[in-house]
Amino acid sequence: MSGRRRYQGLAARFFLAQLLVVAASVLAAVVVASLAGPALFHEHLEQAGAGHDAAQVLHVEQAYRATNFWTLGVALATALACCLVLTWNVARRIQTPIHALTQAAQAMAGRRYDTRVPAMGAGTEVEDLAGAFNTMAARLERTEDTRRRMLSDLAHELRTPVSVLSVYHEALQDGVSHWDEPTGALMGEQLARLTRLVEDINDVSRAEEGRIGLDRTTEPVAELLHAAAEAHREDYAAKGVALALDADPGLAVDVDRQRMGQVLGNLLTNALRHTPPGGRVTLEARQGPSKVTLRVADTGEGISPEHLPHIFERFYRGDTARDRDHGGSGVGLAISRALVQAHGGTLTATSTTAGATFTIDLPTEQPTDRRTRSSTANIGVPSLE
Repeated sequence: MSGRRRYQGLAARFFLAQLLVVAASVLAAVVVASLAGPALFHEHLEQAGAGHDAAQVLHVEQAYRATNFWTLGVALATALACCLVLTWNVARRIQTPIHALTQAAQAMAGRRYDTRVPAMGAGTEVEDLAGAFNTMAARLERTEDTRRRMLSDLAHELRTPVSVLSVYHEALQDGVSHWDEPTGALMGEQLARLTRLVEDINDVSRAEEGRIGLDRTTEPVAELLHAAAEAHREDYAAKGVALALDADPGLAVDVDRQRMGQVLGNLLTNALRHTPPGGRVTLEARQGPSKVTLRVADTGEGISPEHLPHIFERFYRGDTARDRDHGGSGVGLAISRALVQAHGGTLTATSTTAGATFTIDLPTEQPTDRRTRSSTANIGVPSLE
């Protein structure tokens, strides 16, 4: 079966195609030389006055045919040999990168996502294909890493509430413990923790797949920021972190108020978590060219350079030692970015040793259909990283 596949390969087909072209060219050259050559030679003999002696003319024409046959045969055989060598070389050069790509694709199918195709110098098209393959492989590798981390996080975060519920369930069944208010409160807390985890997973999937509808209206930016700041004012005061609001007057954006409030709430919660007591978080809005820019800047610990490119990946947490109550579920920023992109904007992050800044850019030019139906599902504000 492998031998049959070898002869059906691209290199073999290319070689056979070139061989057919050469054979057709040789046949055409032989036919033309055999039919046209003697007639033209005889005509030139007559024009030269050598056609009076028939025996002499016959001898000269036989000499011409013999010479023509051998020189043409040797020339064509040499040309055929050179053509075959060159064609085989080109076929091999085509076959090698394609074979490398095939092996890399088979390795990817075997879940070896670290496979890459090196530069092969086989032409622009093949190099572009190899580059696209490497890009795909890198994304699949990141996706697989995220999946593994997600499963690990889910197992870790499910273990505690499930264990607590199991222990209390057994204690209640064995009569060791009795149902009272503290027991009910504890079990309710663990059930709520499980519910939040399920909602977070559902939220990030729906947001990244574009299945969350938007009910867009024109909203004053100052009101959006004020509402978000007031919702978190007590938490900031309890920790001793200052929350400042600075917005250009008269700004308005076409957004879903609930969804944009969810984004701002996520960013403010994240900033509070990473800002020590005595620090400061600034929520500001500025008018830019064809866009409105919202920023949440803190004076906290900042984001390390190795974590900065990954903070918008779902279930990613820079500090893997943090649990859900201290480090979030790892989906808040992923949901926030997906919601901002659903509004036609962008969410980016920058960081220095003096803190981190999250920037939301929202376009001021709105689509023709400014209002879309809201999703029927209830999307709560998830806990952030």
